Amino acid sequence: MNTRWDLILLPSFVIIGILIVASQFIFLEGSFYKDLGLGRTGTDLQLTNYIRFFTDSFYLNTLWITVKTSGLATIFTLLLGFPVAYLIARMRSRWSMLLLAGIVVATFVTIVIKVFGLIIIFSADGLINKVLMGIGIVETPYTIIGNQTGVVVGLMHFTLGFGVLLLYSVIQTIPRSYEEAAQIHGASRWRMHYRVLLPLSLPGLTVGALMIFNMSMGAFTSAALLGGGRVFTLPVLIQRTVMMEVKYSMAGTLSAVLLVTVLLINLFSIILIRRLRSARLVIA
Repeated sequence: MNTRWDLILLPSFVIIGILIVASQFIFLEGSFYKDLGLGRTGTDLQLTNYIRFFTDSFYLNTLWITVKTSGLATIFTLLLGFPVAYLIARMRSRWSMLLLAGIVVATFVTIVIKVFGLIIIFSADGLINKVLMGIGIVETPYTIIGNQTGVVVGLMHFTLGFGVLLLYSVIQTIPRSYEEAAQIHGASRWRMHYRVLLPLSLPGLTVGALMIFNMSMGAFTSAALLGGGRVFTLPVLIQRTVMMEVKYSMAGTLSAVLLVTVLLINLFSIILIRRLRSARLVIA
């Protein structure tokens, strides 16, 4: 007897879908009403909030900062995570499982603890500043509080473990014999990575990059704590608009812009990757 997993999972899928769609619908609907302040909204549908967003340099700059920090966090997470994932995937000793277990455990540590750990490490008398000042790279203590660099570091700390696990699963699907065959035929280790490993892992890298980017775009804690009230990303601005300014319609507009921006960037990335793969196949 074949188990109908689609029927078993259908109720959960419907419930999750209703919760997600309902919450997004409330935000989207509220964004089309004029914000009167103090939680009050107008009664007529209009585009006042959207016009204000796209004509105000503050909001546009916030959108740019959100995309920029998320993009940088994605790039650096992949650059740091891919070598780690590759080494663990190609290790033949039991240490690979221990390292993988350590990464899994680290991903369960709440982001608040991770951020406060970064704050302690990068404090004026912390380990990082002591080393940098000891070898003469900096003359005064460097801080990651209240600047975009700190937000990027926080987002990397938030997504790095997840990225390593995802890249590890991708590299595990690539037979080791492909790498050995390339090296037997005279390819250097760098050329093997560039011509064999990277193209084969590109679909997984694309999916991982988009997932890390999406997580970074919606991250609040890292930007709020490490931004120190000076770096505004859209999630931070949404929280401030709801909790401090009590402008629900404008918060709905910010949420809608964030959602549409993420969807458009994901769609554009998928189309671009498909075009590049098609062009590569044609050239080949």
